[in-house]
Amino acid sequence: DMPQITATVHSDLKMSFAKHPITGRLSNVTNIEAVKQSVKNIVLCNHFERPYLPNYGGNVLAQLFENADSFTDYQIAKNIRLAIDNYEPRAIVDDVVVSTDDLNELRVKIVFRMRNIKKPIELIVMVERVR
Repeated sequence: DMPQITATVHSDLKMSFAKHPITGRLSNVTNIEAVKQSVKNIVLCNHFERPYLPNYGGNVLAQLFENADSFTDYQIAKNIRLAIDNYEPRAIVDDVVVSTDDLNELRVKIVFRMRNIKKPIELIVMVERVR
């Protein structure tokens, strides 16, 4: 009898809560897309937004109105890396680059790997100030 090798499947609900066109059930995302969605949610979540998890999130939105300089970019990148390390065990962060292209927009580039996949995955999140 040969042992069966099973692949790990990571599955989450789509954040749009869209229905599947045939089954009518909520659609889901799997593997790389599920982890990307989770990382994006961590980046966009501020501290104290989740009950019982006061430090959850990258706290990016709270720092949008700070002076746009290299220190602020470094601090945001550090917060994002720490949040992903703490709250997304499926991802190993290789790099976080934060840049301010415009005074009203922040570009966050995250390069990470999944624990069971060696190929790096790149995610870009644009965050805008809304007045």
